[in-house]
Amino acid sequence: MNVSPKSEPAGLIPIGEAERRSGVAKETLRVWERRYGFPSPVRDAAGDRLYTAEDVEKLRLMKTLIDHGDRPARLAPLSREDLVARLLTPSPANDGEAGAWVEDALDRLRRHDVDGLRELMQSAIYAQGLARFVQDNVATLTRAVGEAWIGGRLQVYEEHLFTEQLVRILRGALDGLPRPAAARPRVLLTTLPGEPHALGLLMAECLLALGGARCLSLGAETPPAEVVAAARAHGADVVAVSFSAMVPAEAARRAAADLRAALPPETELWAGGASAAHVGPAPGVRTLPNLPDIPEALDHWRSVAAGPR
Repeated sequence: MNVSPKSEPAGLIPIGEAERRSGVAKETLRVWERRYGFPSPVRDAAGDRLYTAEDVEKLRLMKTLIDHGDRPARLAPLSREDLVARLLTPSPANDGEAGAWVEDALDRLRRHDVDGLRELMQSAIYAQGLARFVQDNVATLTRAVGEAWIGGRLQVYEEHLFTEQLVRILRGALDGLPRPAAARPRVLLTTLPGEPHALGLLMAECLLALGGARCLSLGAETPPAEVVAAARAHGADVVAVSFSAMVPAEAARRAAADLRAALPPETELWAGGASAAHVGPAPGVRTLPNLPDIPEALDHWRSVAAGPR
């Protein structure tokens, strides 16, 4: 890391202002710095981080792309010009190999080829790895299935059949992952009453487990008092709750606030899903509206748990 002269260099931006302009949280900036080598701030006389305007603009572009499902590890090495070009290029999820894969899966579903659909999904996991399958294929395919159902191109039972097959595939993949008893953080996953959609929770569990977390899922619609009891009984470091788009903003905000107040102070609350952005920020609450946010959340938790360096 560079160290500035004793006087603060003109035109550089303090970390708080960099957070405000880019939309990237301070703790995430520090994680990216350690993990990806970007940003690479200089230090003022007090040792505080300072960023260039170019760094902040690149961070803003990265945040926009991540909000649309991209991953920071893929974006950090790119130049500002490359990031702009990426923003202007249609997502490969909508065409090319990914689009063809989605159409193949939909075709097998329409033809009621359940074995073929499961084989297609299993082959994708073997070829790409579980993390890429969850972030790329599953997210794209579930959206396509939902659109086909809304448009009358799939029946309700076909949508349910797809979900059940996907859950079986993901559960099987999870069962094959190592589960060391001493793994940290210990993450308790659930949804609250009125939120029956648990697929997003399962997708998050896959990425958390791949990131080395010890996961325990309570499934969907667990009463808040039971969530708190389970968190205490299992010594949860984190309670992860999913809020899908069907949860109104105010309801998500109120439910998260009530749960946060009831949890032990040392247990963090992570809110994921489409309505997670309405939850915070708040002390002890971390919002993860996108699946690619999970590795940074794990890194930040571990950096805090390890104490000052």
